[in-house]
Amino acid sequence: MAQATPTAVPPAFDATPIVAEATHLAQQFMAQAAKQFSAGSNSLEKSLQQAQSLQPIVQAFTDTAQAMAKNPEGLLNHQLQLHQTQLALGANFLSSMLGKTPAPLGIPAADDRRFVHPGWNTPLFDLLKQSYLLTSQWLLDGISQTDGVDDATRNKTLFYARQFVDAISPTNSFLTNPEAQATALATQGQSLLAGFKNLMTDLQRGKLAMTDATQFKVGENLATTPGQVVFRNRLIELIHYQPTTPKVHAKPLLICPPWINRFYILDLRPENSFVQYMLKQGFQVFMVSWKNPDSSYRDVGFDDYLTEGLFAALEATLSITKQPQVNAVGYCIGGTMLSTALAVMEEKKDTRIASATFFTTLTDFKQAGELGVFIDEQQVTAVEQSMAKTGYLDGKQMATTFSLLRANDLIWNFVVNNYLLGKQPFPFDILAWNDDSTRMPAAMHSWYLRNLYLKNCLAEAGRLSVLGVPMNLRTIKLPMYMVSAINDHITPWASCYAPYAKMASANKRFVLSKAGHVAGVVNPPTPAGKPVKRSFWVGEANQPNPNTWLTAAKETQDSWWPDYAAWLAPLSGEQVAAPTKLGNTTHTPLCPAPGTYVLE
Repeated sequence: MAQATPTAVPPAFDATPIVAEATHLAQQFMAQAAKQFSAGSNSLEKSLQQAQSLQPIVQAFTDTAQAMAKNPEGLLNHQLQLHQTQLALGANFLSSMLGKTPAPLGIPAADDRRFVHPGWNTPLFDLLKQSYLLTSQWLLDGISQTDGVDDATRNKTLFYARQFVDAISPTNSFLTNPEAQATALATQGQSLLAGFKNLMTDLQRGKLAMTDATQFKVGENLATTPGQVVFRNRLIELIHYQPTTPKVHAKPLLICPPWINRFYILDLRPENSFVQYMLKQGFQVFMVSWKNPDSSYRDVGFDDYLTEGLFAALEATLSITKQPQVNAVGYCIGGTMLSTALAVMEEKKDTRIASATFFTTLTDFKQAGELGVFIDEQQVTAVEQSMAKTGYLDGKQMATTFSLLRANDLIWNFVVNNYLLGKQPFPFDILAWNDDSTRMPAAMHSWYLRNLYLKNCLAEAGRLSVLGVPMNLRTIKLPMYMVSAINDHITPWASCYAPYAKMASANKRFVLSKAGHVAGVVNPPTPAGKPVKRSFWVGEANQPNPNTWLTAAKETQDSWWPDYAAWLAPLSGEQVAAPTKLGNTTHTPLCPAPGTYVLE
């Protein structure tokens, strides 16, 4: 009888080096934590502040629970639904163990990428996945269906319940994530060590790494469009970009980005730079770059931002181009400012702005999306008390708020990738920009939160004055173009559309991009030969109801940028020879673009 060939025995896995290195890293971490504790990072004062900030959340859950308790029959029925669902799920599990394939009861949403690894299809992990999905939905449905609470309380409870649900996902734990376990076995534990190193690095940085920021540097491979800073004051630098065509439209384009972010979201890399695209279409482009304020700016208010920001940039742009008018663009909060500027100018018969373009801009904050859960008297007061000590709102606080709006994509996705799988985050220019946070002066931000978000004063004529002028946005008559995004959680498109449709202008073009708050704007045309992955709806904003408008709007494939350039061209004057020098004798170049403020 032939002898069987002996099977090769894999070498024994020696975990000693990994354990030793992990122990060393843990000791470093404990030493750092002890140092922070001794420095007072866990002081009683800070703990009291944190408790105070949690009070509105606790109150929302308390009110919801009390409302549920008033309907014991409904609560019991809801509990029975969960019990019956879990029993059915258990029966399915037993069937799968016998080799059958029962129809799943808990199915991830089409855009939920957490459970794509094939390990989730094995019976035990599939049971865990479905149980989680069903229980999560049961919890959220219970809150949604609770009677006896106001919408604000329900939305707040739902939001934080969703944070809890996202946090306890089985994908977020090594013990319940089959992909993390398979990766650890395949790498003989190296993925776990790499993940621990990533965790240590992020703890030292003080924030979760969403991208490999070392791959990007402003002025080198981000914000590289040639230009010069031609004006500077305490709040802005004004960039005049070098034309790229022999002739340009005489009337310049002045862009006012949000001051809660860096301007270069509109000038990332050449292939997705809105600035470069507009230059190639023959427009003269000027860009506001905002100062990153420190504690000395605590008393700088919204009127100062308008006067020393948008209006100062307007005056310099007109001086340089020797034109009587500009076409203006405002992005997000920059668009909100632009709308107030237009109301002031309408009252004063000031015609220096020929047309206005708004990117994802709110002027009616009644339905302000999920950001509304952070806006009530208690929470605004807590923010004001924090700003009173520093003179500003730290950019990290705002960045954390925005991340919570999409926690699975912007938090837990990276927790799994960086820590459980031990991978480095992918280099992505938009996330590198997102990581480059800025501060906001205490006076300006308090005014903004209270008058716009909390009181919604801009939505009704005469309730708010800016530069001494009562606001009435409905009187604005000049041509307007607005871009919103259908998946925008920060400025919901319907809330952007509704007040815009009521303005007096007879030329109001509205675009609804098939993307989110950032990708809906940073939306370049698809290169030749590549598949088109985006589209947008477009039409005149002549219907008061947003959904009525959407039903009638035309869906167009690819980017909205060409549509905008075609709309803007007739409003931009005749073609003239492109300037060979940037700035003028009054506004001489101070330094090359992207300037100095963006680097602070």
